[in-house]
Amino acid sequence: MGEAILYDYWRSSASYRVRIALNMLGLKYRSVPVNLLEGAHKTPEHLDRNPQGLVPALEIDGLMMTQSLSIIEYLAETRGAAGLLPADPAGRQRVRALSYAVAMDIHPICNLGVVCHVLELTGGGEAGREAWMKKFIGEGLAAVEKMLDDPQTGRCCHGDAPTMADICLVPQVYNARRWRVDISGLDRVRSIADGCLRLPAFMAAHPDMVKPAE
Repeated sequence: MGEAILYDYWRSSASYRVRIALNMLGLKYRSVPVNLLEGAHKTPEHLDRNPQGLVPALEIDGLMMTQSLSIIEYLAETRGAAGLLPADPAGRQRVRALSYAVAMDIHPICNLGVVCHVLELTGGGEAGREAWMKKFIGEGLAAVEKMLDDPQTGRCCHGDAPTMADICLVPQVYNARRWRVDISGLDRVRSIADGCLRLPAFMAAHPDMVKPAE
């Protein structure tokens, strides 16, 4: 089917998720940067890949895929040994709930386009941006912390091996630290994220490891 190509941006949470998943699977891919700050995601070339004008887009198996969680679930279904989703329906539901709490509730309202539009409407500056991020990331991760207060939580979000839930959590913790969100009281969130960051698949996907040379 040819090589896999990931169209991504180094600091994009959604791209970060897919990089982790690909690394966990041991799938080789070529990264093509799409610079969000320069508007490359709105060019006709990228809109042909993803009409939403978002990253990532993954070209694999003769298909062009968008939406990070949909991509991860496709990889779980086609490369089933990865353990990205549990084998049992109840486990899959819990992992999806944790994943969606981050990817569908925290991430969208902290997306670059959303925050820039809010600041444009309100006339807010950098202080307003940081306050917005702190509120919604902080509240969202506090809810995830409560969701993790469960016997099924282990060294990772669900048991002792990383799943899609950890793939979503780690980039969001990266964002929390970037925006100086106080997560000092979120012991499970911090412990799980820090543990995952010691794993090779997570380490190699970290924004600092893939940031383009200036």
